[in-house]
Amino acid sequence: MQKTTNDMTQGNSMKLIFQFFLPILIGNLFQQLYSFVDSMVVGKGIGDVALAAVGNTSSVHFLILGFAMGLTGGLGICISHSFGANDIEKLRKEIAMSVYICLAIGIVITVGSLFWMRRLFVFLQTPEDMMTDTLVYFGTILAGSTVTIFNNFAMTLLRSVGNSKVPLASMIVSSVVNIVLDLLFVFPFGMGVFGAALATVLAQVVSALYCLVYIRRAAELLPRKTDWRADGVLLGALVGKGLPVAVMNSVTAVGGMVLQVFVNQMGTAYVAAYAACMKVCGLFEQPGITLGLALLTFTGQNYGAYKFDRIDKGSKIGLIGAIIWGSITTVVLVFFGDVIFRAFINEQDAIIKGIDYLRILGYSQLFMCIEITITGILKGLGRTYIPSFISIALNLARIPMAIVLSKPDILGINGIWWSIAIS
Repeated sequence: MQKTTNDMTQGNSMKLIFQFFLPILIGNLFQQLYSFVDSMVVGKGIGDVALAAVGNTSSVHFLILGFAMGLTGGLGICISHSFGANDIEKLRKEIAMSVYICLAIGIVITVGSLFWMRRLFVFLQTPEDMMTDTLVYFGTILAGSTVTIFNNFAMTLLRSVGNSKVPLASMIVSSVVNIVLDLLFVFPFGMGVFGAALATVLAQVVSALYCLVYIRRAAELLPRKTDWRADGVLLGALVGKGLPVAVMNSVTAVGGMVLQVFVNQMGTAYVAAYAACMKVCGLFEQPGITLGLALLTFTGQNYGAYKFDRIDKGSKIGLIGAIIWGSITTVVLVFFGDVIFRAFINEQDAIIKGIDYLRILGYSQLFMCIEITITGILKGLGRTYIPSFISIALNLARIPMAIVLSKPDILGINGIWWSIAIS
């Protein structure tokens, strides 16, 4: 039987980071595989308008659920510190309070978001031919938001105690379930975008249950009856770690929503191209994102154990890895991205527009990988406000950049792409 926890405060730093990094990367790639298949099923099976409608929800999705994911990520920071310090009593209490926080967030998001959903997409100037599919898809996703939040917390909890293999297995299982249900609901059953969204929600349920099985096997992760008593001080500390990241995610999403308005004004072809580009970039960004997560846990546990020399060594290993992968990604997206991109879109006009964006964004990948790595280290130290402040400032600056650069006499539509790359 696989061990649920893994102490990262002793042993070879590079080996531990790599062993932790690899399962997360494979799991994230499986999720991206689902995302690819989902886009291909929707685009090829339902149509470009449906694909554009699904892609149109991405910024609003990140605004709402990104806030929750940022907050639950902060819970994981506190848990990793307590685990590294071997303070099991505090660890159990933190887990119990985290469950309360996740439940509260899930209820508020589900009720509030469903009420404001149409208003948000009207604000985004969603084209009328996309509105119905957009609301059906996103409404279904929101209905399952509490499950999504608990699934995210379960994986965060396991990673915080050094276990990246169980989250990997859960993502593989959920991705396979997602793909099978996607194909089943969209093609034989003809359920359209509702079927694609329902497949996503059901896959999240499977993933959460899988993680829960392993969490229950670790006695140190199971809160006792007394741990469930509300503790205002601990609740405040947990929220305090995650709130800066949650706000950062929300501001990033707002910036994305404003840019989505610009894209939506250009028509369905641009929206479809933008959605497909996000899928391609999301795939190639995974190693950098995964490295940041690995360093967050490694740093967090060693910070709790006061082993700062190991943090220093792990940081150097991470930065070298970020530079290598960022350079590879830049070359692939700039010179070969069009080959991958053509798998998503039928219309030649959308293909041309999307390839332009992919190449422009490729130039920023090296810098983004380095930024994600440093952010992971800072979060592991509990300094979540530093990367959050920088990200908020850059996202706010991105909006006026897009307005200026997208003027016809400057760069036109490519100005929006350049504003994203520059920020």
